[in-house]
Amino acid sequence: MRQRPSSRLLVVNAQGRLLLFRFMHRTGALAGSIFWAPPGGGLDAGESFEQAACRELLEETGLRIADPGPQVARRIVTFTMPDGIAVKADERYFLIRVATLEVSSALWTAEERAVVAEHAWWSQADLARAAEQVWPDDMAGMLVEAGVWGSSR
Repeated sequence: MRQRPSSRLLVVNAQGRLLLFRFMHRTGALAGSIFWAPPGGGLDAGESFEQAACRELLEETGLRIADPGPQVARRIVTFTMPDGIAVKADERYFLIRVATLEVSSALWTAEERAVVAEHAWWSQADLARAAEQVWPDDMAGMLVEAGVWGSSR
């Protein structure tokens, strides 16, 4: 199984809402799957998790930062990529706070343009009542642990 180190961004606005992208796979190994996920992706050769976080944030949202700050969560998970390759992902999560953010798709790849259907800012309540799959499934817990959201217990 291929190893896939990756950086993911928990982008939270001034209202405490989390940025998520809706992925709709129409072809390939994931055809028919629909889910929401935060921005982020795999590390390029020689890149640190922090460097990848900055690059991915710029490419997927248009926001340029010099430092993502400390890692707030980590997840090791296996899944199938759109090309059908099974990977074991070492995902590192970074919390990015923004006052506002107009998401730009100017730097998206052709693959991202094909599968990203929309984006939305989610509240803790929105996430709790999500009708579609949200990855990672423990994202609310990550945000509670990071001090962004209050405990729902």
